[in-house]
Amino acid sequence: MEKPFGFVVIDKPAGLTSHDCVSRLRKVFGIKKIGHSGTLDPLVTGVLPIAIGNATRLISYLQGTKSYIGIIQLGTSTNTDDMQGEIIESKNWPLISEDDLNYLLENFRGEILQKPPIFSSVHVKGERAYKKARKGEKFDLIPKKVTINKLNLISWSQNKGELLVDVNCSTGTYIRSLARDIGAKIGCGGYLKKLRRTKAYSFNEKHSVVLPEKLEFYPEDKKPKVLNPNIFFKHLSSFELSSEEDIISWRSGRKISFKDNIERLKIGKNNGIEDNITHTKNILVFDKERKILGIANSDESYTIKPKVVFDAIG
Repeated sequence: MEKPFGFVVIDKPAGLTSHDCVSRLRKVFGIKKIGHSGTLDPLVTGVLPIAIGNATRLISYLQGTKSYIGIIQLGTSTNTDDMQGEIIESKNWPLISEDDLNYLLENFRGEILQKPPIFSSVHVKGERAYKKARKGEKFDLIPKKVTINKLNLISWSQNKGELLVDVNCSTGTYIRSLARDIGAKIGCGGYLKKLRRTKAYSFNEKHSVVLPEKLEFYPEDKKPKVLNPNIFFKHLSSFELSSEEDIISWRSGRKISFKDNIERLKIGKNNGIEDNITHTKNILVFDKERKILGIANSDESYTIKPKVVFDAIG
């Protein structure tokens, strides 16, 4: 029986960690080689792409932005910047109009500097920030550049002090930090009350399925469909190995020349045709049936150089 290879996109429920979801799928498919493409906090729901089998080796080649819908609660600051933390300050939020809020949110659109929450997985001198924070240690985190491509105010409740926002941002953006900083800009503090991820890289809600129930044995009809990874890597260039000889060479880790047939290398849609075709990085290598054989680079000698090889020989 062929081993599963691809992605399962879970609509993560609140209360479970990303690792909990991975553990469940390991039991579903009966294999250990399963991993998620980026942690969601336990209270956050929504799109969680999980790589199955050898697709775990493709995770680092995913590309794209992430989208969220969340509720920011004004008037309260917590030490975790979300509702799980301890309240450290409370203030009354001001009387403010949607127009004024939209004007204020302009400060957070585009490329900004953002300081991660102290309760985060950022490394500080070799240790996770959240571990240092739990021990009560004092430390400062360096702000980093992130990009907020979209920050739309869906609704504003003056009575509740709640902003419902729609965010599209670069990978590595903390929506908790965004909530904290918006509250600080308004002058009353704020924290992230609720969050749902609607998109991660090329994965969105239409791809997602409910996390399978806990069972002792999973029949085939209970297993979620494993999505073909090809459709999620259209940003990469591609190269087809048409002969069995080339496939054996590839699986043996040998370089493959395409100097006499440059058209075999298809430039990815995000790389741009202006890229030097002989220095293309991260090429998806296929066979004639469009099965992924691995990842390669190319060099000035018009040669494909293996980088990640599936089903390697020797």
